[in-house]
Amino acid sequence: MKTFMRERLFSKQIQNGLKVFVMPKKDYNKIFAMYSTHYGSIDSEFIVPDTGEQLKVPEGIAHFLEHKMFEMEYGNVFDKFAELGASSNAFTNYTNTTYLFSATSYFKENLQLLLEYVDTPYFTEASVEKEKGIITQELRMYEDEPEWQVLLNLLKCMYHKHPVRIDIGGTVESIQKIDVDTLYKCYNTFYHPSNMILFVIGCINPEEVFELVEETENAKNLVPQGDIKRIYPEEPTSVYKSSHKVHLDVNEPLFLTGFKDIDVGYDGMPLLKKEITTGILLEIMFGRSSELYERLYEKGLIDDRFNFGYEGQKDYGFCTIGGETKDPDQLYKEITESIYDNIKKGINIEDFERVKKKFMGEFISGFNSLEFIASNFVSYYHKNINIFDYLNVLEEITMEDVTKRLNSFFDFSRNATSVVMPK
Repeated sequence: MKTFMRERLFSKQIQNGLKVFVMPKKDYNKIFAMYSTHYGSIDSEFIVPDTGEQLKVPEGIAHFLEHKMFEMEYGNVFDKFAELGASSNAFTNYTNTTYLFSATSYFKENLQLLLEYVDTPYFTEASVEKEKGIITQELRMYEDEPEWQVLLNLLKCMYHKHPVRIDIGGTVESIQKIDVDTLYKCYNTFYHPSNMILFVIGCINPEEVFELVEETENAKNLVPQGDIKRIYPEEPTSVYKSSHKVHLDVNEPLFLTGFKDIDVGYDGMPLLKKEITTGILLEIMFGRSSELYERLYEKGLIDDRFNFGYEGQKDYGFCTIGGETKDPDQLYKEITESIYDNIKKGINIEDFERVKKKFMGEFISGFNSLEFIASNFVSYYHKNINIFDYLNVLEEITMEDVTKRLNSFFDFSRNATSVVMPK
């Protein structure tokens, strides 16, 4: 058991390698659970641990698997959760796939169902062919979604070869190559308990959770699996191209610029420090209290939807800055000039202290939300990071760290821009 901010975290590793974490929150009447595998859209080439076979599978298969997992021989799992009064969902991102539910009653039954359907693949040729049609429609729908296209096109500008440049759902062409055999190979590799984590939070008894999970998992007679070697193409440090523009059905242009991070290749505490440092830097430069934001707002170049963020993983990283604007060229010019100005003048110590306190306050207040705790715990765990290290790392970050990141990260040879214009 670990204690953090007066919260208690209980953990246990099951014989087959599954890691289970439970955080009791007796003051809540809700239970929230996440069952997650370290398997996302970028994991399209890998070596199977048991056989040593090297596989390159169709893009979009992780997302395809997520869709298929809700189908059981008896029907659809969503209906079962609804009968138990629970809300269930799932999502696939670049690095992991997560299944979840929230409920105020029938906790054991809901947890049992979560474990059952994620641990029971059921793929038939007919259902796979049907799913191809469903996902094809989904992909074509996203082709007309401005917010998704402006990001996807930016990533295609930034990256030459890395699979982060491919839509999480794959392509219409790639999903046609998915078959039952490949689905089972990917499932058996990445949905092994050794590659998964279960996190449960709410009004629960940890021992009841461990007892239920052990009983369920031990019945499978699985042994821990070795590490999965993931294979990614060698990615140049430069961007693939500097800009991309498309025309879609929008009222006002949509603009996004970003910088490709080449300081990659590690996870754990160093990655956490880089992520927080970059977040502080972006908030100082582009947050609502920044001089740039106020100037852009007064000029009518941005509105409340202007946003920015940093995505940092072991093998890639990038930031995005932008939103709707009446003049993409002028907005880019203002952002560029502001970055150069910050590099020349440096970061203000008062801004640094203010933003650092803001990050601390937001993190602490986040612990009032079961979803915040669960989702952050799981996503950080897949990066080999313990969420409870967050405040200690944040406290240790200095002005020097932020200044160093400012001078190294904003390299315009690694900058790209994506714009969606009205038709």
